Amino acid sequence: MTADLTGTYLTLDDGRPAVRFSRVYDHPVDRVWQFVTDADELERWFPSRAEIELRPGGTITFSGDPHMEGSTGRVLAVDPPRHLAFEWGGDELRFDLEETGDKSTRFTLTNVLDAQDSAARNGAGWEVCLAALDARARGEETSGPHSGADAPWKELYAAYVAAGMPSGAPVPGLD
Repeated sequence: MTADLTGTYLTLDDGRPAVRFSRVYDHPVDRVWQFVTDADELERWFPSRAEIELRPGGTITFSGDPHMEGSTGRVLAVDPPRHLAFEWGGDELRFDLEETGDKSTRFTLTNVLDAQDSAARNGAGWEVCLAALDARARGEETSGPHSGADAPWKELYAAYVAAGMPSGAPVPGLD
């Protein structure tokens, strides 16, 4: 089986490395905003449960990932229902939503990386998580976490490395 990679490695205007993913969902922007901001929705696709205080400077509490300790982050920017940015474990996550039709929304996730060598690792992880979000958006029941022995993570990671995405960062739960 060949991995279908949807992430793009890029360097932002400020010189920071990032990986970016984009999807179009057949849901209005308000519903996709729920996928991104509601703790119960996030728990179904995001790497951990995230309870977000939706205001600039607000706290985000991350819990439930079996490979990482619970932690907190900070909301950097919020413009409901179009944009959310927050800190998580040294990285910055940006969610941008754009209406593309009457009932469809373009979802863009940009993971601004603290370290360039985490690009392949994070790209593979987001592929697994976003596959769960894709299923959720289709109305399929999903639950987290989206890692472990059954997840196609290793194949996706190897494919990103083979595609030349920077790699070498430690992998929680494996290293």
